[in-house]
Amino acid sequence: MKAIILNGFGGVDQLTYTELPTPAIQDHEVLIRVKAISLNPVDVKTRSGKGVAGRLKDVQPIILGWDVSGIVTEVGLAVTAFKPGDEVFGMVNFPGHGQAYAEYVAAPASHLTLKPAHISHEAVAATTLAALTAWQALKPHLELISGQKVLIHAAAGGVGHFAVQLAHYWGHYVIGTASAQNREFVLELGADEHLDYKAQSLPEAVSDVDLVLDSLGGENIDLSLPVIKPGGIIISIPSGKNDQVTEKAAAKGVNGYPFMVQSNGDDMKALADLLDKGVLVPRIFKTFPFEQMADAHLQVETGKTAGKVIVTL
Repeated sequence: MKAIILNGFGGVDQLTYTELPTPAIQDHEVLIRVKAISLNPVDVKTRSGKGVAGRLKDVQPIILGWDVSGIVTEVGLAVTAFKPGDEVFGMVNFPGHGQAYAEYVAAPASHLTLKPAHISHEAVAATTLAALTAWQALKPHLELISGQKVLIHAAAGGVGHFAVQLAHYWGHYVIGTASAQNREFVLELGADEHLDYKAQSLPEAVSDVDLVLDSLGGENIDLSLPVIKPGGIIISIPSGKNDQVTEKAAAKGVNGYPFMVQSNGDDMKALADLLDKGVLVPRIFKTFPFEQMADAHLQVETGKTAGKVIVTL
């Protein structure tokens, strides 16, 4: 099968095209003929030696990627939820070795769900790690109590554009930070306000926020804390710069939580239902063929992608 292996941590020149044997599946796994792959900042960070590279440094060969959509070609002896021919998608083995940059992927059945029939492989592949991050981070705090003021940083990005849609769906007042050029996009997602982070000072523009979702870390945590009401919440997605969020938040009378997404097929099914209903609509910024994986990485690396980058096979 076609595959891309990582020769070593570094630049895109370390992504090497090769032929590998089709993986054998375990009893609890299915074999997927991959149709679309979604890329995330963690792909780029891991390739460069950060992200989850520490978990993979002793693996040979390393095959990056976690987000896949495709067709089941084989099922393990213990699998009852899927059969050959089913169209499925999911985030596979995160934060472990997903091995999604390949023509075939062996995936735990418990990490997958069925693809809605009228949604493309590209669209469902986009609704994996980023959407799952937004869902798992926000659902415990926002699903059952509507009417809160929610601030979503990087609202035009992968996680952010799903977070805005979910917070809006659950009935909250949503403020999204993004560049001026993405203002209309953020408002179309369901945000009540757009905040141009380049032109407006966060503490001067926003106050009494119930919950902040931060995907940037570092100074952004410090800027966000003063706008959160006492007893409010800041959730910081790991970026290598958020390890002090709990302590910093506590000093301001706020609850701070670092967060990392985990593979979960039941959560994927919930997202599939929202896709099917049109509640969630992924924004695909650009699609690349498998042979242009390096270009796809470089696009994600710019940090200026509105929505998701997809690679097709």
